[in-house]
Amino acid sequence: MTSDSHHGPGSGETWHERSPATGTGELPILSPRPDPQTHRGYAHGTDPRRWRILAVLLVAIFMSLVAVSIINVGLPSIQEGLGASESQLQWILSGYALTFGVVLVAGGRAGDVFGRGFLWMLGVAIFTLSSIAAGLAPDPTMLIVARFVQGVGSGLLNPQGVAMIQQYFKGAERGKAFGMLGSAVGVSVAIGPVLGGLLIQTGGASEGWRWLFVVNVPVGVVALVLAFLWFPRPLLRRPEGTTIRHALREMDPTGAVLLGTALLATLLPFIETGSPGSSPWVWALLAVAAVFLALWIVWEKRFKASGHQPMVDLDIFKVSSFLNGTLLISLYFLGITSVWVLVTLYMQQGLGHTALAAGCVGLLNAFASAVASNLAGSRVNRMGRKIVVLGMLSVVVGLLLSMAVILLHDSWHVSEWWLVLTLGFVGFGQGAVVSPNQTLTLAEVPLEYAGSAGGVMQTGQRVGTAVGIAMITAVAYGVIADQGWSVGIAAGLGVVVLVVLVALAVALRDMRHRPRKDARA
Repeated sequence: MTSDSHHGPGSGETWHERSPATGTGELPILSPRPDPQTHRGYAHGTDPRRWRILAVLLVAIFMSLVAVSIINVGLPSIQEGLGASESQLQWILSGYALTFGVVLVAGGRAGDVFGRGFLWMLGVAIFTLSSIAAGLAPDPTMLIVARFVQGVGSGLLNPQGVAMIQQYFKGAERGKAFGMLGSAVGVSVAIGPVLGGLLIQTGGASEGWRWLFVVNVPVGVVALVLAFLWFPRPLLRRPEGTTIRHALREMDPTGAVLLGTALLATLLPFIETGSPGSSPWVWALLAVAAVFLALWIVWEKRFKASGHQPMVDLDIFKVSSFLNGTLLISLYFLGITSVWVLVTLYMQQGLGHTALAAGCVGLLNAFASAVASNLAGSRVNRMGRKIVVLGMLSVVVGLLLSMAVILLHDSWHVSEWWLVLTLGFVGFGQGAVVSPNQTLTLAEVPLEYAGSAGGVMQTGQRVGTAVGIAMITAVAYGVIADQGWSVGIAAGLGVVVLVVLVALAVALRDMRHRPRKDARA
């Protein structure tokens, strides 16, 4: 199946309404108006500036995602330089992810309404300014605040990047563009610890952490300048025939508050559980999250029934490719993002290696991920979900081999540096999962919902990450206390394998569904 095989809105064509009798899951649920974001003068997917636009998008997205992993190796330096407590370190680490996840869907909807280029530039500006504030922070409290603001900036810019790829690319080119985005995601996760180790080694044990944030500033400035030169005008727009007040209402602020509260109440227990002295009552927030999620669903249905465009059109979940792809990637991130936490713990605390040495374990992983993302992106239209399945199988093989290296290190003195090779299989699989899944998941989503739909998908990744890290590190630490580092880390990786296998089952289900759907189209 190709991303344009159904000639849906994702391809710039008209959305074909289907009768419920088709049984394809594609009811006449989404009949959007012509996309107001497409730049006048060029047909969808033919703007000659699209590759320059993509380059600018990838630079900033890479910068924002490096900020997730680079901080891990900087915590000891922050503790020494600012005298931060364990609880403060936890919030320095997690505050960014918290606001990042909460803002994603509302940020994506804001871009759909007011212009994706403008919201992207606003997000980059906020991220860059907060990076300056973080690098100059005089105490832990100011650093925590700066990290929260950094997360807001990242939550604004990331969904615009996904939506603008949908907007400016189509067909095989869209797969290649998402392949390049997948490369940026994979490399950023693996290269962050290496870059962080180099900066701390250069800047010193007590002040080197500041460079982890200051390094973002020139990147952000260059990205803003190029975006101002290359992004189509107008950057900020008002929907035709509406007032600013009406446009703000189309943002669905009530829905944004309800969903944001639900996400906050979902993420807080998993973030707070790692803090010393955290109360067990924090888990009661999950019940609060369920209530606000139910209220949000009721509100979104009511808002749409009154003739408005909701922040998230819940009918997109009736599109099986979107539902399956979002579920798949949420499960996948629930497992896979814990791998680098476990490997870093093992190399630094278990074996006593430096932060730089621990980071170097991921170099082949980053290279393999970049190569696989581009290969998969150019083949996803031809291979469809099969390429995602193959990627997950590569991940499982890499994780099982990594577990073997860790367990054999103690009993047979196998070198821990074999992890460089085994984690390379994980990186190759990662590249074949993330970017093709984005292409397949968003292929049938109407373009005017590209921002909010991309935000939903990325929110699933953020929630999966928070839940997975809390759950899997808890398993690892529990086994470490009884059996030692090798068995504990292997047990944590074993849980990751189980989660990835569940995600694989979702991929196989979607793959079985697609041929039937293609035959009926």
